[in-house]
Amino acid sequence: MCGIVGGIAERNVTPILLEGLKRLEYRGYDSSGIAVIDGNRKLRRIRSLGKIKKLQRKIELTDKELTGRLAIAHTRWATHGVPSEDNAHPHISRDTVAVVHNGIIENYQDLKMRQQEQGYSFESETDTEVVAHEIHSHLIVTTNILKAVKLTISELRGTYAFGVICKNDPNTLIAACKGSSLVIGIGIREYFIASDASALLPVTQRFIFLEDGDVAYITQEKLTICNARGNTVDRKIKQLGLSTTANELGDHKHYMHKEVFDQPQAVIDTLEGRISQNHNVIISSFGHQAEQIFQSIQQIQIIACGTSFHAGLVAKYWFEDIINLPCQVEVASEYRYRNPAMISNTLFLTISQSGETADTLAALQHVKSARRIKNKRQLNIPTLSICNVAESSLTRESDHTCLTNAGPEIGVASTKAFTTQLVILALLMTCIGKVKEQLPKYQEQLIIQELQTLPRLINGTLKYEKMIKNIARLFANKQHTLFIGRGTMYPIALEGALKLKEISYIHAEAYPAGELKHGPLALIDEEMPVIAIAPHNDLLVKLRSNLQEVKARGGQIIIFEDEQSNISSNADFKVLKITKNVGNITAPIIFNIALQLLSYHVALIKGTDVDQPRSLAKSVTVE
Repeated sequence: MCGIVGGIAERNVTPILLEGLKRLEYRGYDSSGIAVIDGNRKLRRIRSLGKIKKLQRKIELTDKELTGRLAIAHTRWATHGVPSEDNAHPHISRDTVAVVHNGIIENYQDLKMRQQEQGYSFESETDTEVVAHEIHSHLIVTTNILKAVKLTISELRGTYAFGVICKNDPNTLIAACKGSSLVIGIGIREYFIASDASALLPVTQRFIFLEDGDVAYITQEKLTICNARGNTVDRKIKQLGLSTTANELGDHKHYMHKEVFDQPQAVIDTLEGRISQNHNVIISSFGHQAEQIFQSIQQIQIIACGTSFHAGLVAKYWFEDIINLPCQVEVASEYRYRNPAMISNTLFLTISQSGETADTLAALQHVKSARRIKNKRQLNIPTLSICNVAESSLTRESDHTCLTNAGPEIGVASTKAFTTQLVILALLMTCIGKVKEQLPKYQEQLIIQELQTLPRLINGTLKYEKMIKNIARLFANKQHTLFIGRGTMYPIALEGALKLKEISYIHAEAYPAGELKHGPLALIDEEMPVIAIAPHNDLLVKLRSNLQEVKARGGQIIIFEDEQSNISSNADFKVLKITKNVGNITAPIIFNIALQLLSYHVALIKGTDVDQPRSLAKSVTVE
């Protein structure tokens, strides 16, 4: 989603902010812009459609003197209003106040009508422009930028992260957030703000993570933070040990390709410290109260979106089949807007790569507020988040957190985050089964053995890239694809279809293989590729029958199989033997990696933007 950077320093901050915008490109955007208060107290702004390099080029051509010690910048992902230069941030009110904003202002239409009556004109279709005008209108009365921002915030409904500058106060940067993340980077007599700490790593590794309702008043000499109640507070400064080179491509053409090949190491990093030398799962790796919590729960509710939702669906099979624990999985955007039954002794599990997914956060907050019933008795609904970002909003809101340790994931299409989520879910299932005595010792050892062999198995599958690339050529002129699988392979089929559609723009759907005869068979013809996932398991015989149904209707069948599955290759079947001897835990991960490579190479053939597909964003921080 949209990205914010801003800074106040003794040096020119323009190049620092432009570098910060580049580091936020992974979030997804359609336009960008920067506003600077120069040495003459003039507010200057440049905006552009497209990539950051176009903004830089425009600055070089139109305003080489766009320099200053106070500035804000932004990458926009369109919500209100089409992608255009007029809708790009920063937004300015009467050449005085400039604002950058992440989030959605729900009552912007009401504010806009009032402001138009006051004589304000609008150049954009965005909800953000009303914020700039509202701050300006209060500034006329108060002449104090901090008071003007606070008064404006009191009138807003919705979510926001703001960076605000004013030419009347060229030594002040204001930052505020509610429901959208914002960090402050701390240097020596300089401060920076950003949506993501990674944007500021070249200038600092010391950060303050603002909490909901915080408003920060920032000068070169001082930082003051007020909480939602208006009280001055001290927020902890955290030293992050992040590398400035962690998001470099190396020898890879795209971040997605790099991140696919990062997965063996990501699995190693995720397992580290969670398995003992005796090959036992360490229960306390889920928190010092984990054993007590796991003993008390009687079911699991998983909430997630997109790829993380698919990880939850795989885990549902594991929880119910292996340790006999009921598990429900629901899309966060649906869960938060219905009236779900709150049942005590439920582990409420949220999954998110970024930890900033708006719907998942809202669902978590709903559950936390609803844990008390009418007689004030506390429901036992502990919350646990699985996340890849340690200082995210989700980890701060959850009772307990387990990090995936996948490292930075830049490509919009999630790869290593999904794999490491599954690793954590397998460990969680093993821990709960062990505590509740639903998992025999030998079975725990088998699961741990599978997980420890996973990096080797992934490396083995990656060696089939050339074969998968050849299969990708079959999709050069295709517009539709079906994915099928049974058991845990059904969620993997869903994930494979999602990857193909989001980066190659091919319409792709996924079904349980047994559902073909209930409708999808009507779509099958010689132009419709059908991708089947065929591990060597108890459902293989059933899958073979489903494939015959497709073959009888002329479908083009592509099979990713375990070597032991032995599905014959003929004119109607393209069979890729991409692994062997995988178990119930490792099979979903291994087959998914093959599908990641397929989607990647199809996208190359289609000529799409692999890392930043159209209309999509890495972190969905608005509804």
